[in-house]
Amino acid sequence: MPEKISYSRYLEMLRDTSVDEAVIAEYSIVAKGDGGFDLRIRPNPDLVNMTDAEVEAESGMAIGNGLARWRRKQDFHARRRAGERLPILVSEGDSWFQFPVFIREVIDNLENDYLIWSVGAAGDTAQNMVLNDIGRGKTEYMQALGRFRGEVQGFLFSAAGNDVIGEDPETGKPVLQDLLVDFQAGITEPAQLINQPAVDQTLNRLIAAYERVVTTIRADADFVQLPIFIHAYDYVFPHPWGANDQRNPQWAAKNEWLGQPLDARRIFEPQLRRGVIKVLLDQLYGRFETLAAANSGVHLVDCRNAMPDVTDWADEIHGTSAGFAKVAERFRRVIKAVLPPVSVA
Repeated sequence: MPEKISYSRYLEMLRDTSVDEAVIAEYSIVAKGDGGFDLRIRPNPDLVNMTDAEVEAESGMAIGNGLARWRRKQDFHARRRAGERLPILVSEGDSWFQFPVFIREVIDNLENDYLIWSVGAAGDTAQNMVLNDIGRGKTEYMQALGRFRGEVQGFLFSAAGNDVIGEDPETGKPVLQDLLVDFQAGITEPAQLINQPAVDQTLNRLIAAYERVVTTIRADADFVQLPIFIHAYDYVFPHPWGANDQRNPQWAAKNEWLGQPLDARRIFEPQLRRGVIKVLLDQLYGRFETLAAANSGVHLVDCRNAMPDVTDWADEIHGTSAGFAKVAERFRRVIKAVLPPVSVA
């Protein structure tokens, strides 16, 4: 076990981008923020000495997405100052593109090959990314693209997961639960458990959001041909998956995102549980394939079966660092096929 440190030293580590995030993770615990995917880190009281006043101050800090973004941006600037001439990309997305210090997700695993300006946030939804006006009629991703006008070579976009697995603000139930029907005796095929009208409605909203992203980017004369890279996740494993399922995340119940809504629909057989998620993801990929075919410069990265084993997953919806490295390789292949070769001159 690491030796105890003071709270002031803990804060210094957070601000020091030369400190590996794995070290920060050793001294931290994770807690939920305002939503099921809004993850925040806190000092581990067993390893960080804190006064009562520091405990009270820390409880209001909500360290999470802001810290992850800040550290990434500081690293980006430092690498530029050091003379790195790698291609510049902008990323906007959810927890597959930005997860607090406990997992190296897709963007972390791509940073050796690219300089990536990240405005992603764990817990973000497609609707929020697309509709959130941060001033002067601009979204955060357009502001980021504008910041690197003339330099940026691609845009990475990851959204949809929270819109499907998150909580419906009107009903308070998981959206996934509304996309399924109750199991009945005699059902043998996953497709029989899909509430197709509800799925169509959800996918229509998502595709409208993605189309708006593409239209907004293309409306800027400098980004008419900017490559846009999208994906639709991988085939997940609802918990539990066999007697040896070792997933036990700090940040969520073992079955919080998939298992619970599947249980609520009385879908208990493991292959059926995973099968219905595969059906939903395949439908999402089908919609994205149509979107990419209709819009020049939009490239779909197929991540299905990138993480084929349950040991590739840290929880029901996030890969381990090694698992996400496999997903990042799918992105790397597509990006390298699209972008011009890196100049060494």
